[in-house]
Amino acid sequence: MHISANLSNSVVLDKIKVIYLHTRSTTSDLHRDTFHISTLIFRIATAVLMFIAQGVSAQRLIIPESRNPICWEVRPLYLQDTVTIRFVGDIMMHTKQIETALRSNGMHDFSTYYRLMKDHLDGADLIAGNMEFTLGGEPHTGYPSFSAPDSYADYLAECGFNLFLCANNHIFDKGPEGVRRTIEKYGSMGINFTGAACDEDQQEGNNPLIINIKGIRLAFINATYGTNAFRGNGWPKTNILSDRASLSKALDIAESKADVTIVFVHWGEEYTLNHSEEQEKHALWLAENGADAIIGAHPHVIQEAETIRIEDRMIPVAYSLGNSVSNMSAANTQAGLMLTLRIERRHNGDITMLDPEYLYTWCSRPGGYGDSYHVIPLTGYIDKADEWKGRWDHEKMLATYRRVREITGINENTK
Repeated sequence: MHISANLSNSVVLDKIKVIYLHTRSTTSDLHRDTFHISTLIFRIATAVLMFIAQGVSAQRLIIPESRNPICWEVRPLYLQDTVTIRFVGDIMMHTKQIETALRSNGMHDFSTYYRLMKDHLDGADLIAGNMEFTLGGEPHTGYPSFSAPDSYADYLAECGFNLFLCANNHIFDKGPEGVRRTIEKYGSMGINFTGAACDEDQQEGNNPLIINIKGIRLAFINATYGTNAFRGNGWPKTNILSDRASLSKALDIAESKADVTIVFVHWGEEYTLNHSEEQEKHALWLAENGADAIIGAHPHVIQEAETIRIEDRMIPVAYSLGNSVSNMSAANTQAGLMLTLRIERRHNGDITMLDPEYLYTWCSRPGGYGDSYHVIPLTGYIDKADEWKGRWDHEKMLATYRRVREITGINENTK
């Protein structure tokens, strides 16, 4: 993370700080000549107002025609601002989801999925999720070889998701052509994506993917432990976690071009609430090589979060956000986390990442909250059992929440 930004990259000037640099006047001179003081103040004020009105870009402002000339420096200060980024875990499309969403006209309706999350999705500058499916075309299929309807990606974009993370073990489920079709669809949508590429130019453009929001440059790197289907040696490609050379190159680029580097990793042992030693080793290496935040998915359940200290840097690590939406019903698989990172730029240009915020979510399947799938902001619905179609699902939600929170130690602290 770059602690101070370059002045040349400043956006709107919200203040002007005038610093006294030099004067040949003495205190006694000024006391003896109040007229010249008044004249000087008038000239300075006029010059500064003209500077603001005309949008002058000069870094120094010199006030001439004074008996005791003074040199003043004008330094632009930054707008104090905050970028809000939200992350969710695995967004899936199982066979039951496809069947439930299918309508008589052949279209698919996913409108209930994130309806109850609207207040938490609104207001974010960036919303990212692990797209654990391909858009491989018809026939649409679920596990073990995912190909979701194209309208699923459209729906997620409508909900506010504007960063699709593609590096996961299912990205090659429909072979190289499935990857190409998925990426082409994302490209036609104008959506940000990273973690997979069809050629070298695309790889260089999105690995890392650098997005400038409110003058803060964010770098995103996305990698997976591997893929279920054979990838081959050519294009398209996905980023592999064990390929340290490629990851190191991406981290170096991010360090040189961005203010903050966030790495989203597909890793870990499925269905276990505790992260592995291997995950911890990977996290340490990423932190040592420039990652400012590390976020994981793939286990389909929530795992612990911790902070790694590298000298004076504190790097938050969330080992797994669990499932966001899926048809899974095994123990702990319906609980997920929405993680929020807030990146703050101060008036002096310093950039700081605030502590992560966590919101527990629950994926209710058909027959639970309603007739379709609903992602629910869990703690906001603890006392709303009467809204459930099947009270058993509400009871399961509460039991899961207490168990996962106790084992992982993650408490909700969202603002």
